[in-house]
Amino acid sequence: MNDDKPKFDPIGYKQATLKQWESAAEAWDRWAPLLSEWLGAPTETMLDMAEVGKGSHVLDVAAGAGDQTMIVASRVGPSGRVLATDLSPSILEFAATKAREAGLSNVETRELDGESLDELEAGTFDAVISRVGMIYFPDQQRALAGMRHVLKKGGKVAAMVYSTAENNGFFSVPVSIIRRRAKLPPPLPGQPGPFSLGGDKVLESAFIDAGFKDVKVKVVAAPLRVESAAECLSFEKESFGALHQMLSGLSDEEKDQAWQEIEERLCEFEGEGGFRGPCELVIAVGTK
Repeated sequence: MNDDKPKFDPIGYKQATLKQWESAAEAWDRWAPLLSEWLGAPTETMLDMAEVGKGSHVLDVAAGAGDQTMIVASRVGPSGRVLATDLSPSILEFAATKAREAGLSNVETRELDGESLDELEAGTFDAVISRVGMIYFPDQQRALAGMRHVLKKGGKVAAMVYSTAENNGFFSVPVSIIRRRAKLPPPLPGQPGPFSLGGDKVLESAFIDAGFKDVKVKVVAAPLRVESAAECLSFEKESFGALHQMLSGLSDEEKDQAWQEIEERLCEFEGEGGFRGPCELVIAVGTK
C-alpha cells in the first residue's frame, strides 16, 4: 500500500535553514547586545555545567554570530582555545570579526554542519557546547554522536534549548498566529522545531541514547526583557528567519495583518517595567 502522507524532508529543511540564517545574519549580529543580556546568565550556567575553565579546548556548535563564543574565549584564556562552527558562512563571519576586533588569538571559526562533526579529529576537545542550536538538527543523534566523537575521555557536552511552547510565549505566540493565518499543518514527525527538545526528559533521553553518562538537566527561567512589545516584534521580525519562511505563502497585506496581530498579543506581556516575554530554557550536560 502506498503511503501518501507527507514526509519530512531533512535535506530541504536544512537548505531552508541555511537560507534563513544567511538572510538573518546581519540582524542577529546587530541585536547582539540584547542576546547577551537575555542569554548571558543561562550561558554561564551552561559553561559551568560543562566545566569550561582556564586552558579548556572547546567546540562551539551552531555558534551563530559568536556571542557565546566570546564568553568561552574569555573563560579559557590564552592557554585554551575555542573552535566556533556553523552551517551559515555569513553568520559565522560575524563571529570571526568579533574575535579579530577583540584581539583574540584563541578563537577559530569553521563552516561546518552540526551533523558532520566526525570530520573533526577525534578526542581533541574538553567540552562541546551548543546554545539553542540542536533544535535545528534533523538528525539529533548524529549530531550528538559527532560531539561525542570529538570529546576527550571524561569530556562534557552541554546543550541549551527552549522548553515547551507554553513556557515560551515570546516566541510561541508569533509561531501559533502565523501557523493559523498561513493555514500551515502541524510539524511532521521527525521535524525539528523550536520546542522539539523541550518536553519533560526529551533532551535528557537524547543524551542518554547517544551514550553519554552522568546526564544532568537544569531548567532555567530567562524572560526576554525589552522596553515594549514593539521592540520585541522588531527583534523577532529581523532576526528569526523561520517566521518569514512560514509567512511566505501570504500576500503582503496578509503578512502585515499577521504582524499586527502578533504585536497586539505580545502587548499582553507589557507592564510597568516594560516588556517581559516568557522564556524558559532547558540545559543538559553529559560526560563521555
